[in-house]
Amino acid sequence: MPKPRFKLSTMIILFVCLVVLVSLLITDILITNTTSENIEEQLEEKAIIVSRTVAESQVVKNGLQNEAQEENIQDYAMTIQDAADVMFVVVMDMDGIRKSHPEPDRIGNHFVGGDEKRVLQGKAYTSRSTGTLGKSLRAFTPIYGEEQKQVGAVAVGISLQAVESSIQQSQLQIIIGSVIGVIVGIIGAFLLANYIKKSLFGLEPYAIARIHEERNQMLHSVHEGIIAIDKDATIVLVNRSARRIFKKAGLMDKEPIGVNIHEFLPGTMLADVLRNPHPDLDEEQVINGVSIITNRVPIVVSEQVVGAIATFRDKTEVNQLAEELTGVQMYADTLRAQSHEFMNQLHVLLGMIKLEEYDQVKSFISKLVDHQAHEVGNVTRSIKDPAFAGFIIGKISYAREAHVDFTIHCETTIPKPDDPSLTHELITILGNIIDNAIESVSHSKQKDITLELSYIDELLTMTVIDTGVGIAEDKQEEVFQKGISTKEGSHRGFGLYLATNSVEQLEGSIEVDSSPGQGTTFSIIVPYESGGDGNDQGTDRGR
Repeated sequence: MPKPRFKLSTMIILFVCLVVLVSLLITDILITNTTSENIEEQLEEKAIIVSRTVAESQVVKNGLQNEAQEENIQDYAMTIQDAADVMFVVVMDMDGIRKSHPEPDRIGNHFVGGDEKRVLQGKAYTSRSTGTLGKSLRAFTPIYGEEQKQVGAVAVGISLQAVESSIQQSQLQIIIGSVIGVIVGIIGAFLLANYIKKSLFGLEPYAIARIHEERNQMLHSVHEGIIAIDKDATIVLVNRSARRIFKKAGLMDKEPIGVNIHEFLPGTMLADVLRNPHPDLDEEQVINGVSIITNRVPIVVSEQVVGAIATFRDKTEVNQLAEELTGVQMYADTLRAQSHEFMNQLHVLLGMIKLEEYDQVKSFISKLVDHQAHEVGNVTRSIKDPAFAGFIIGKISYAREAHVDFTIHCETTIPKPDDPSLTHELITILGNIIDNAIESVSHSKQKDITLELSYIDELLTMTVIDTGVGIAEDKQEEVFQKGISTKEGSHRGFGLYLATNSVEQLEGSIEVDSSPGQGTTFSIIVPYESGGDGNDQGTDRGR
């Protein structure tokens, strides 16, 4: 994305200033024209009013009709002229001869300008002309005596220079106001630019666009599903992985963006995070039959909850990873146990060789080979699932290392399951229960554990019997709860909890029968659909 030549603050200041200048220029033109017209109209109206006032004066009428009172016209006209602040007030008779004038020596001369003819014909009007006092705006009004007979006229003049001066003064005020407006606009543009840039954390638009694009690419490239809502529980983000999971669950009939989370995902608990802003981590949820592992966290900005976001993954994928990790761990545990056991056997052989008991060496090796072949063969003949069989063999070696007598009884052949994910659940169930049993018998004199397996009518029954310390009756229901353990120490109470979750996931049952000092028996029954490998109702037995 190319970087622009101007910064955001510079562009904002330039555009705001341009808008302010154009707006003020247009406003000035309109106001100037209107103001000029108003000023001219006001001055013209003033001249008309003064001329009408003089025309209605009895002093003027008497002076025009009676020569003895003619001198009173000049005094009266000058008084009105000074009071109204006009250029001149000239009273004339019907011959256009002046009876008043600002310059007394011009009284008795003919009115100058040539625009007085119509008023002597009884018409009132205004005009612009040049007289002895210069250019002026003139208002003419006829004067009527007795019986409405015209006896003269009056002309009131206002200097056009004064009109232009008033207009220029008005324009100057407009210009001053415009300059102040431009200065205020520049200051406002500068403050606005700084405020916007501060709100954008000092980032330029091209940087914001790049971050937005990078953020979208990152969100859509991650393998986990991501869905986010705002404070009104409206969906604002759904990435590609989330859409894939929702499509698998049959929920992509409509576009989720802009839809309320409860309408799109009925029963979801994501909106609860808005009211109770505490994260929910590694929670299991079922969406239209699709199991997911989800994390829900609030989005907090300036100590205010502005939304919530959930990341989740298809539990099938998690199970596949868990199976791989379980297989690696089981393989490592088996190798470690067999290595330890093999070292002990080598020590025995070394001692026999040093004593030159070669017949005993032959007998000992023969027994080891027969025992190993019998043990592995017994398990692999009865359990057709290689992963499950390998798990059992690993637990046998682990128990032998712990000096525990671990016996396997398969009342029937255990076929390979139709669903490979079932193996993971079985390993989770038996792995935790057997580990607990080994730890329990380690504190007893008799260290025996028996695993009984039976497959009948698509039900797999697993019974783990140990001679350990047992569980008190009042604790037998609690041991299946998360964080509850009969053993001391931290980070305990998760094994049986995980086993119980797997049993419930398979829609099976788990029961415990125990007495302190008498050992413990766990009985687990789960639905088990055969994959067709092995005899479904086999009768092979293993010891």
